Parts: sequence; C-alpha cells; structure tokens
Amino acid sequence: MRVIRTNVEGTTRLIHALGRPMRARGKGRILITSSIAAFSPAPYMALYNASKAFLHSFSFALREELKDSGVTVTCLLPGVTDTAIFRRSHTEDTKLATEPRMDAADVARQGFEAMMEGRDEVITGLGNKLTVARELIAPAERAAAATAKRTAPGSAADSAS
Repeated sequence: MRVIRTNVEGTTRLIHALGRPMRARGKGRILITSSIAAFSPAPYMALYNASKAFLHSFSFALREELKDSGVTVTCLLPGVTDTAIFRRSHTEDTKLATEPRMDAADVARQGFEAMMEGRDEVITGLGNKLTVARELIAPAERAAAATAKRTAPGSAADSAS
C-alpha cells in the first residue's frame, strides 16, 4: 500500500496542488517519473510496475487535458538506475538488482532537458528503448513470465550458477 500511496496518490496530490496554479498562470512544466517497468507485468513487483503504468497513462491524459493551457507534462521513463530502490524494497537478491544501472544524475538530467523542451516522454538509454519496444510487441503472458525470472526472490543466485 505504501507503493500505491507514494507513486499514485502522492504524485496525483502533488500535481493537483501545483498544476492548478500553473494552469491559472498560463505556464508551467510538470515532470512525472514513471519507469520502463510501466510496460511490463512483473510478478513479485506487481504493485510497483502497475503504479508506474498508472503514472505513464496519467501523464499522457494530463498532457492532453492541459494542451492549450501553457502547461506541459513530460513523462520520464528510466530503467534500472543507481538508487537505493533495491535496498529499500528488500529486493537485492533479485537478478534485476544485479543488472547494470544508469547513473541517477544522468537520468535526472535527461528528464529535466526533456521537460524543458516540452517533450511528451523520454526513455533513458538505448537499451531501455529496446526493452520497451520488445515489451510492446510481446504477449503480456510471455512478458510476465520473462520478467518473473528477473524479479523472483533469490533469482540473483539462480543466475550466478
């Protein structure tokens, strides 16, 4: 429930509080941080990925609602990034946690630049763009099974052997 409160409720409340004054002024920029996880059903991380899918959908819906207001909405979609997320979510033993990570400052820079340009979204890194393309064409059942191999507890040890 903490994931839903933070990613869904927290983001929605913050944008509601800040978006109204932006719209009233006739200018502003909103950056919503989703994830490439938004495109993949993820066993063992179902709420996280679903919350990121909400944020992706929400950003495009809000962008459309605000299109003539002078307020832009940009969706940032990073992949695995060097943050404390795996430690905080107690998922350090997953294969996903052992994969190469993008630098958090570089991800933030790409998001900021896209927001300032008024772009609709930015997927950070070529590998992440390819992952999203693969997820968009794969049947959801196959995507969930493939993701489970990376997100299952203990999968880091399984992949090392």
